[in-house]
Amino acid sequence: MNNMKKTIVITPQDSVGVALAPLKKGQLVEGVTLTEDIEKGHKFALKDIKSGEKVIKYGEVIGRATADIVPGEHIHSHNMATNLEGTLEYSYNKKDIAPAPEFQNRKVMVFERKNGEVGIRNELWVLPTVGCVNAQARAIAAEFLKRHPELHGVDGVFAYTHPYGCSQIGEDHERTRTILQRMVKHPNSGGVLVLGLGCENNRMDVFKETLGDYDKDRTEFLIAQDVEDELAAGVELLEKLYVKIKDDKRVEKDISCLKVGLKCGGSDGLSGITANPLVGRFSDYIASAGGTTVLTEVPEMFGAEQLLMDRAKDDETFNKIVKLVNGFKEYYQKHDQPVYENPSPGNKAGGITTLEDKSLGCTQKSGTREVCDVLFDGDALSSHGLNLLNGPGNDMVAVTNLASAGCHMVLFTTGRGTPFGGFVPTIKISTNSDLAARKKNWIDFDAGGIAIGESFESKLEELIDLVVETASGKQTVNERYGARDIAIFKTGVTL
Repeated sequence: MNNMKKTIVITPQDSVGVALAPLKKGQLVEGVTLTEDIEKGHKFALKDIKSGEKVIKYGEVIGRATADIVPGEHIHSHNMATNLEGTLEYSYNKKDIAPAPEFQNRKVMVFERKNGEVGIRNELWVLPTVGCVNAQARAIAAEFLKRHPELHGVDGVFAYTHPYGCSQIGEDHERTRTILQRMVKHPNSGGVLVLGLGCENNRMDVFKETLGDYDKDRTEFLIAQDVEDELAAGVELLEKLYVKIKDDKRVEKDISCLKVGLKCGGSDGLSGITANPLVGRFSDYIASAGGTTVLTEVPEMFGAEQLLMDRAKDDETFNKIVKLVNGFKEYYQKHDQPVYENPSPGNKAGGITTLEDKSLGCTQKSGTREVCDVLFDGDALSSHGLNLLNGPGNDMVAVTNLASAGCHMVLFTTGRGTPFGGFVPTIKISTNSDLAARKKNWIDFDAGGIAIGESFESKLEELIDLVVETASGKQTVNERYGARDIAIFKTGVTL
């Protein structure tokens, strides 16, 4: 540990340093003597900061001091608070984007679908239109697997259950239907059985009428109330789909075919120093290669939104980002909730104090390229490069939204750790090596070495290798342990 880097000052403008390892009272670090113990990931003052004065980290304001702070003092929620307010007016100050970095052309082995899209898995899915038939969906998948203990040419058979599809009205009803319709057409699935009850709001006839273009050869529909034995009928339909997809073969494509979601959860004080900026470099790499990345969790853009707005490719995109940010603030206000009820207790324990602190670290995942488009409810990816996607910070909802928009996989950074996974491969990237060593059954990639001197360049090469391997068939930890769930965003009334 003596040769390891113990602190970091992220930019010369910062008024705080960050502990990369536990520090003791009386230690001399970054030119100041610590007045108290500092936990890993937490901040300490580099100079006198008067009450009411702005606190600077990442070269940006992360809040204001609520008491006089002396050099070497711990800075956290006891002496610092957010500066953020409600909806704002923004101006577009277009930022000059540096020329795209050179990239090494990489190839991935993927499945090419009839409509020209590619998938990185060839799975069979059972999708209930309503929560009433969740048990039947699971039973159909289980019975099929009992008959086929060794699958050939298929990466798995999964039922994706949820509690919705009935007693919903307005936006909630439409959102549930849209998410499920996006799943029906997701290229990671080779075949889908849509299972309904027969009396739900999410009616099968309307579902099919509004589905748009889909592969009719690889999509089956079953209404449980219309048959005597829905389990036998469902298994028979899965058998038909299995015959059609089991001979699908992977083909070589350029890495630019990939659409990758960017998400963080269970963040800590190292998130914005190690894993998130690493993922930002990956986003820049994919964008330069002609691929697609998507950043979501709008509440965790609050406090860093102007930085994203200034990277908008044009006025239209800037106005979409303003709508995205202020629209989500209005959602909170509509429900009489504080806009800035963030970060979470786990975030605070890890060293994150205010939402600005969290957001400036979170948005590191976006890299430095221009924002090419903004997606709202029901939108699907259509622009290569960095996209923003409407949605909350909740991990399961955000990953479901990313996958439903068309992402093949999600890069998920975490400092506290989480075992969950979405309906697409969810690569967990730890911000610190302690987590990676302790939770091998959760974590796919350790970015913690960056905190002690490993280069971003070497870690980026390792991360690209992992993404290529995952796209080409290597299972993520969440896939190996069966952590696959969906969560649909709900905002309205339940009947």
